Amino acid sequence: MNPYASDPAASRGRRYASSPSATRDAFQRDRDRIIHSIAFRRLRHKTQVFVAPDGDHFRVRLTHSLEVAQIARTIARALGLNEDLTEALALAHDIGHPPFGHAGEAALKAAMAAAGGFDHNAQTLRTLTLIERAYPDHPGLNLTWEMLEGLAKHNGPVAAPPWALAEVDSDWPLELGTQPSLEAQVAALADDIAYDNHDIDDGLRAGLLDWEAVLAEPFVAESWRQVRARWPEAKPQTLLGELIRTGIGWMVEDLLAESRRRIAAAGVASVAEVRGAPGPLIGFSPALAEAERALKRFMYANLYHHPQQVAVAEQARQIVAGLAEAYIADPALLPAWWLEDLPAEEPARTRHIGDFIAGMTDRFAIARYREFVGPVEMLEGI
Repeated sequence: MNPYASDPAASRGRRYASSPSATRDAFQRDRDRIIHSIAFRRLRHKTQVFVAPDGDHFRVRLTHSLEVAQIARTIARALGLNEDLTEALALAHDIGHPPFGHAGEAALKAAMAAAGGFDHNAQTLRTLTLIERAYPDHPGLNLTWEMLEGLAKHNGPVAAPPWALAEVDSDWPLELGTQPSLEAQVAALADDIAYDNHDIDDGLRAGLLDWEAVLAEPFVAESWRQVRARWPEAKPQTLLGELIRTGIGWMVEDLLAESRRRIAAAGVASVAEVRGAPGPLIGFSPALAEAERALKRFMYANLYHHPQQVAVAEQARQIVAGLAEAYIADPALLPAWWLEDLPAEEPARTRHIGDFIAGMTDRFAIARYREFVGPVEMLEGI
């Protein structure tokens, strides 16, 4: 590894004392704790773009997280960073998402407004440090400081942390005002690379994106030109996999070149110098950054805000809002093991209920809504 990579031997340790492993270093254990957690397993039934119960071939939070981890680990290896920490951060980055993705988050944020709102990034930290109960003598998964810091700041320094992140930070300060590790920066960009390309794949397979419109989008057009040059006679649909791979490869190669340039220009020689840098050292070149922003605008206009997606999002908001109203009005609806720990005072009471709803999978949320609120028929075909 390079000197500016995170070194497990120099880790700041864990919140609670833990005996070392004879076979795994600190970051490898973090990765394994994430993989074995209940919260990670639930990602298989949580929405990525399309509601998870519909369509066996579409990505869900779990498959997306695995794809992010693969891309992130490739980048970390090429840059001489710690692969295990990078992989662990990528695997864990979406654990705080509630059911139905961003639509569910918007509804839960509104329902918890009086208790401070809801933020899925902060909920990831809350889940891993408090809600998961893998050990009898302390809450959470007892992850390393570097792991928690990377999750807290994977999008950069945090000037105004939401309440859930502020609570974690007050218990064990994560230096929120500094830059994150390079491993955390890589995990964040690998997330963008994965969903920028894979959402095109899912959108085309679902029939919500138009082939001609997609191929006319400048970012995709360049990848398509390269693919077509290699297979000029093939049917377009048979080249979808190559189109996606080419796009991912282009973004990864650009990121590696630009990141190497930034790291060399900054002259950093330690993790401390990375945290003290004036800006991120992992990133795309200006040209690709603009192409990526244009691609996002295209995807919002043509996929994320597609009329069918908007209709399903409205149903999702109805379900999450209805569940929040029902549980807040009558906490006795909570399972016994959640009811036992229900705080007596606000805002902790509503936040406890929010924790329960945030952990739900799509299908569990639909089932509880039908049980406690009323009938709902999710739109089909997405």
